[in-house]
Amino acid sequence: MKLANIVEINATLLLETGLHIGAGDSEMHIGGIDNSVIKNPITNQPYIPGSSLKGKIRTLLEWRSGAVKDKPLSLNDVKNASNPEDVKNILRLFGISGDTKNTEAEVAEIGVSRLAFWDCELDPQFVKEQLDNNIPFTEAKSENTIDRITSTAGNPRQTERVPAGSKFTFKLTLRQFEGDNNELLELVLKGLRLLELDSLGGSGSRGYGKVSFKELKVNGEAKDLAQINPFK
Repeated sequence: MKLANIVEINATLLLETGLHIGAGDSEMHIGGIDNSVIKNPITNQPYIPGSSLKGKIRTLLEWRSGAVKDKPLSLNDVKNASNPEDVKNILRLFGISGDTKNTEAEVAEIGVSRLAFWDCELDPQFVKEQLDNNIPFTEAKSENTIDRITSTAGNPRQTERVPAGSKFTFKLTLRQFEGDNNELLELVLKGLRLLELDSLGGSGSRGYGKVSFKELKVNGEAKDLAQINPFK
């Protein structure tokens, strides 16, 4: 395989609603927040891991293909797919697992994964504005469970969120090899649009994690995701 080009996709990722991507706390703090968000250990500012974006977009594209399973798709799923080429393109973008038995010819047809996601740090200008106005980067969202019989609240807890209006720098790259067609780039953009229509992080069904991509550019050329129908 010969690398022919690397496409760079940049945007500002805007939180339309509060976002919670958990930090996986291993300690309990008396009087503290029950569910904290992941933060940069150096700046202590929240960020969006590239792995979270990659995992959610891959999942949405697998659902779109109709071949979704309890585990990520593999080469073994190609032969049973209603549209094998859709599954192959997902594997070309996100890669195949190294712990499955595949023939050399099968691996060669798919090749290496094309996509590389960056962690999304807070937009520098947004950080400056928050610091200048002494506004925190996260909020504590109080939640509880309603008893269906007594209609009383129980099990109160606090979930930390990155508030709506927060801005992050978004970047990913797509490696293009000789023989790759434009369908792979189109599929990436459909994945981004699906993410806008769905949610990122936890508690999406309760309104968390609605995001949008602003000023999105592909190799410096502006693209409007709203014009993309991800189901075509």
